[in-house]
Amino acid sequence: MHVKKGDTVVVISGKDKGKVGKVLTAMPKKDRVVVEGVNIVVKHKKPSQQMQQGGRIEKEGAIHASNVMLYCNKEKKGVRIGHKIENGKKTRVCAKCGEILD
Repeated sequence: MHVKKGDTVVVISGKDKGKVGKVLTAMPKKDRVVVEGVNIVVKHKKPSQQMQQGGRIEKEGAIHASNVMLYCNKEKKGVRIGHKIENGKKTRVCAKCGEILD
């Protein structure tokens, strides 16, 4: 998968197209990611011992990893990535400006 937890990404398709957020969870086996403030879903909860009130809970839902691109702070937009080996370690770099994204 081209993104991992903690990356800043921009959504490139769907109802939240253009939103920028941080990846909260990456699920490589399902090829999905949960992005902060994107794909808000409503879950109805019954009152319980832990949650006395109950009601509607809004939280982020997962979206497919192909619908997000890494966000480059220098370019101020979503970019493709390239790989560069520095000091024996593989790093991700912006394909346009060459800035290291890791």
